[in-house]
Amino acid sequence: MTDDESEFPPSLGKVARRVLAVHGFTRYEQLSGVSAAELSALHGVGPKAIRILREGLAERGSSLHE
Repeated sequence: MTDDESEFPPSLGKVARRVLAVHGFTRYEQLSGVSAAELSALHGVGPKAIRILREGLAERGSSLHE
């Protein structure tokens, strides 16, 4: 995965973006139906990444599944 293939911001961190991509997540719309707990279970996706993803989803009028 290159940085150009991910819609997620660089502030998310390279490791988190790479792990998300390995699991098929490169765009915010792909996170629909995914919970914060599921994402947190991925090694490399921590509280900061979850916060950044939530903020990005909120900007798009969406949210993580609760």
